[in-house]
Amino acid sequence: MGRPKMIFTLDDGIINELNKVSKELKEKKSHIVEKALTLYFDMLDVKIADKRMKDIKEGRSKLIPAEDVFNELGL
Repeated sequence: MGRPKMIFTLDDGIINELNKVSKELKEKKSHIVEKALTLYFDMLDVKIADKRMKDIKEGRSKLIPAEDVFNELGL
């Protein structure tokens, strides 16, 4: 199965930096972008988790006990 292709627009400064890094490291630009996005998504996961914890602490969200979830699913 092939890898899907995407087309998107980047700022000239980002493109220039990507070209420099790609040439220096002798890596494909797509590989560099994929690594960068993976790292960024990891960082976002932490940010989202922090926000959710804050929402729980400040009463904007509440936890559902595991027992309730299991009962709902018939487990």
